[in-house]
Amino acid sequence: MDNHFPSCKEVVSEESEEESNGVNLMEFSDEILLHILSYVPCTDLVLNVRRTCRKLATLCLDKSLTHTVLLHKDYKVNKDKVKQLMRDIGKEIYQLNMAGCYWLPSSTIDHITRCKNLVKLNLSGCHVTSLRLSKMLSSLQHLRSLAIDVNPGFDASQLSSECKATLSRVSELKQTLYTPSYGVVPCCTSLEKLLLYFEILDHSREGFMLSGQLMVGESNVPHYQNLRIFYARLAPGYVNQEVVRLYLAVLSDRTPENLHAFLISAPGSFAETGATKNLLDSMARNVRLDALQLPKAWINGSGLLQHLKFNNPFYFSFSRCTLSGGHLIQRVINGGKDLKSLTSLNLSGCVHCLAPESLFRKAEDDIDSSILESLVVSCCNLRHLNLSAAHHHSSESIGNHLCQLLSRLKHLLSLALPVCSITDVAASVEKPPTTPNLVPQTFGKKVRIGIPTYPKNLGDQANQKIESSVFWALMGSLRFLETLEIIGSSFSSAMPRNEPAIRNSLPPCVRAQSVGDSEVAAISQLTYLQSLTLAQLPNILTGSGLVNIGLQCQHLRTLSLANLGMMGKVVYMSALMDMLKHCRCLRDLRLEQPYFCAGAQFFQALSHCSSLQRLCIVSRSGTLQSDAVMSFMASCLEVIMCHMFMGEPLTVCKNLQQSIVRSSAGRVEVLDAKLHHKSNDTFCVNKTSADILSTERFDLEAFLLSHK
Repeated sequence: MDNHFPSCKEVVSEESEEESNGVNLMEFSDEILLHILSYVPCTDLVLNVRRTCRKLATLCLDKSLTHTVLLHKDYKVNKDKVKQLMRDIGKEIYQLNMAGCYWLPSSTIDHITRCKNLVKLNLSGCHVTSLRLSKMLSSLQHLRSLAIDVNPGFDASQLSSECKATLSRVSELKQTLYTPSYGVVPCCTSLEKLLLYFEILDHSREGFMLSGQLMVGESNVPHYQNLRIFYARLAPGYVNQEVVRLYLAVLSDRTPENLHAFLISAPGSFAETGATKNLLDSMARNVRLDALQLPKAWINGSGLLQHLKFNNPFYFSFSRCTLSGGHLIQRVINGGKDLKSLTSLNLSGCVHCLAPESLFRKAEDDIDSSILESLVVSCCNLRHLNLSAAHHHSSESIGNHLCQLLSRLKHLLSLALPVCSITDVAASVEKPPTTPNLVPQTFGKKVRIGIPTYPKNLGDQANQKIESSVFWALMGSLRFLETLEIIGSSFSSAMPRNEPAIRNSLPPCVRAQSVGDSEVAAISQLTYLQSLTLAQLPNILTGSGLVNIGLQCQHLRTLSLANLGMMGKVVYMSALMDMLKHCRCLRDLRLEQPYFCAGAQFFQALSHCSSLQRLCIVSRSGTLQSDAVMSFMASCLEVIMCHMFMGEPLTVCKNLQQSIVRSSAGRVEVLDAKLHHKSNDTFCVNKTSADILSTERFDLEAFLLSHK
């Protein structure tokens, strides 16, 4: 086969004499070349790069490059490439990730049978029938980790004995349910880690109500005796709650002795029953946990936290719970004892978590800085912290501001804060709500105000205000932060993931009125920032800080902006367009702003984002230019999702959607183009587009599967 490849000398000889006198890539050591090649997608290595010369032909098949194959979000992969890839290196693959490859036909799964040594397989988002799953798993005798979807029509009785034998050796299972079923859980008798995602609709496509009851005789089938990690995430709906209760029923009968992580993420109200209470009581008596997340109804008003025992906890989530600061210190972090093992803490929506008592306290009262200080000292190795959806107001005491205390957490990788928590106390006093600079937060008559031009130079911006602010100092101390969310305490998205849409959200917090362009500019200090969410910042006047972020944060991949500045006009449009010209690595962009004009200038600026893959615009009474959209789609060939919820007529939306699909023949298999007309009273809710405004601050799934 090497005869088909030119030698390295032949490749070099084709270069000019001037170029050959410089550094030649082929002169690097194999170790350096292998490191460089590790950044190239495996499909390109095997199908393209290795055909350039004999040396690369050998290196591209090195075990360090073929051991793990990632096809997740590789939108250029098709059935033929997967077939060729499996034919060339199938026996060398030990881990294969095809999660989210929804455009591949189900027959593609048949080629995985060539991977005889496969240990870990992720097929989440791929359509797999019971028969195809049975045939594939029958040949994967070494498989230990599996991720699949269970769709309507799944029939476990079609699984062969060889398939069940493979499943009996699987120790890690991730299962996404779109229909009431146990899936393959009953066959997995050696389970140690079980991750369940419940996405079952309450009604069928025909409009019939679904039942969460499973087949008679299946209720005692799951085997949990070796279980160490149990994680369940529920989408809204009563059917999901009914089905998860059946999964938990077996746990309540006999709690696994080795269980050390128990997490249930459920939106809205998920009432506690007698069975779940028995389960929690059994856990309190028999196990010591390292990770805990429960529905708020299971914690509020109960003494559960007082009885649960913890070993070396690494993850706590008390989202939306009525947990006071006193309980947090006494029951969770053991009166301020050493909790260096804790790496993730979610206190989103815990309005009283930084106050000693919650009985007579108002949500807008100042926090008790001693509670936050105890938390920071005890949990000094925190990497992920979520304090959003609450009013955390600092007092005027010097050195006790929330931002000053958080600056001690040097290991933080992700942080979520309410807008009102980052303001200087003195600044909020100097800028009362009646100041002329404030802009209206309603959809009423527009007010003409004078808006200064923004400084395009970072030095000019910095000289204006902010080096002395507590938020500027916080951003300067968290140099390695990768994910940041600054969201108004009363913000409500027009297209929420797990909550009903609300026509008019509450006005911003009074203290948030002073947070504007200078605070946004402070974020530009985060050189390694990859994901940024800004929502309900009322004092944005020009958006000048966005330009600084575009210039300095060159690793930014996800950007979500919602309700910035005045609601009757997009005051930051000029700055946003300048910012986008510098965002070469940006992949996901979500904009939620009334009266947004997606015109030619905007899409021309967006065309500079050469890596962009997903675009979502949510704008009541917004407008768009069809020609500009078409030009943008023609220039940005990586875009595979274009969702725009605007105020254009329905005919315009349908025609534009059809034009985009017709003109994108090369990527029609993966392209998801949705353009919706919204009336003045209703909002279309789309799960995919709404999810960009994240609900989880880091990849909890990967975190749990990698934890030993």
